[in-house]
Amino acid sequence: MDGRHMQIGEVAARTGLSLRTIRHYEETGLVTPSARSQGGFRLYTETDVARLMVIRRMKPLGFTLDQMRDLLEAIDRLDAADPPAGDDRQALLDRVRAYEQDAARKIEELRVQLSRAEDFAATLRTRLTGPGRS
Repeated sequence: MDGRHMQIGEVAARTGLSLRTIRHYEETGLVTPSARSQGGFRLYTETDVARLMVIRRMKPLGFTLDQMRDLLEAIDRLDAADPPAGDDRQALLDRVRAYEQDAARKIEELRVQLSRAEDFAATLRTRLTGPGRS
């Protein structure tokens, strides 16, 4: 990491999240700005942006804030300068694996919903462009 700090507006642009959403995630403890400017502005690093992207990717899959917090805590512990070893490490990996499996299941459910929605739209298009219609 280059240690470069970004203000919240740049982070919002990079992540596609609103300023309000980023502040909400801060209030709920999901992300904490790495620093504050002398004027009190929130300052974020690439690591903070990566953390927000994990949250952003979990949200449409229906994960709760508590689940997001739990996964991020497991990731933080695995990525720590002095990560756990042995059974503690395996337990963390099992937690991450469970989230990966849950995400895969939710993605499949979304694929089914999308397929049904596409079929519905196609049915409507057929009705609009069928014989005697223009």
